Amino acid sequence: MEYSFASDVYSIGMLMWEISSGQPPFINFENDYYLAMNIINGMRPKIVPGTPLEYKKLMEQCWDADSTKRPDINTLVNKIVEMNRLNYQNELKKNKSIIEKLIEKTRLSKPKANTISKVNEIDNFENSNTSSRLFTSKVYQFKNLPEPKNATEEEQEAFHSKPYSYNIPYNIDDFNDKDVSKTSNTSKSSNIIKDDDKKLSEVFEDMQINSNNNCK
Repeated sequence: MEYSFASDVYSIGMLMWEISSGQPPFINFENDYYLAMNIINGMRPKIVPGTPLEYKKLMEQCWDADSTKRPDINTLVNKIVEMNRLNYQNELKKNKSIIEKLIEKTRLSKPKANTISKVNEIDNFENSNTSSRLFTSKVYQFKNLPEPKNATEEEQEAFHSKPYSYNIPYNIDDFNDKDVSKTSNTSKSSNIIKDDDKKLSEVFEDMQINSNNNCK
């Protein structure tokens, strides 16, 4: 596959998911031919409960199967900066006096049922998507690949609820033409944008430099 900046943007989308989840994408799936084909057919990592809406939308734009619909690097940087600015403003609004914080902590000691439900939902997500299995990344080269597409919500749900049993018609003439070679291939984030802004900014800065150099 030919290198493009759109593929870099796709990788940033996966990096954003890893930041939000604290684990690598598709950690419960073997890094094999079938996972690669499922990704081509639109399968993406399951969105972590509680992910900010704007962050989620940007992440999904980055990994859109149609590369022309992915944001360019400048748009991506601007959106991240804007989200970080809004996050900073929200943090300022949340600053309270010591008394207010004590009152808040008292209230938090008696959580409501819906709060418990949300916590359990996140815990269930983490438990169902955590694996101690070690695996080696591989590089696959295929012929006659189908066009990448975005999966429907129903297809995504089926894929994540029944790993390895979800079959998609791949329309590939030769399944045996696979040239496989081994290559050398978590931290949790309570505040997606704030805690990992530096990490993303460094990636964006490098990509902007490369993009500007190629335009000269």
